Amino acid sequence: MNDAQSSSTHSDHGATVQRQEFLTFSLGAEDYCIDILKVQEIRGYDTVTAIANTPDFIKGVINLRGYIVPIVDLRIKFRLTEVKYDAMTIVIILNLGQKMIGVVVDSVSDVVAVPHEDLKAAPKFGSTIDTEFIAGMATVDNRMLIVVDIEKLMSSDELQLIDRVAA
Repeated sequence: MNDAQSSSTHSDHGATVQRQEFLTFSLGAEDYCIDILKVQEIRGYDTVTAIANTPDFIKGVINLRGYIVPIVDLRIKFRLTEVKYDAMTIVIILNLGQKMIGVVVDSVSDVVAVPHEDLKAAPKFGSTIDTEFIAGMATVDNRMLIVVDIEKLMSSDELQLIDRVAA
């Protein structure tokens, strides 16, 4: 795990503890989290403009206040069962510097602060998603969280394709 910008320092009984904050969300039965500083907003699912010849997990693009934002269904990207979208479908808009991406998730839980020493490297097994998109694992309140490396997800060949098509 690298030291992300969402680090904070708290004093626990005189000791200094470095913490990183994450937004937690679920996909199926698994709990995931993303660096909170990458989150621009949380919104409902809007109608998207489909783009021909893109992978099935790229649902299309939306115009968000003048920015073209690709919408990625993480269930499909991570090879989980696809679900129908409804009024409860959630999209997390992530700001990655010069790029924004919307990710469709099942639900958003809360924001958690994880001490750096509680962030562990991801095993090469035990998750249904490709481990190349996992930055690590953390246990918070007796639940295991999979830390998604959204930077690696955004640098995938498929999402670079959408940049070229949208331009």
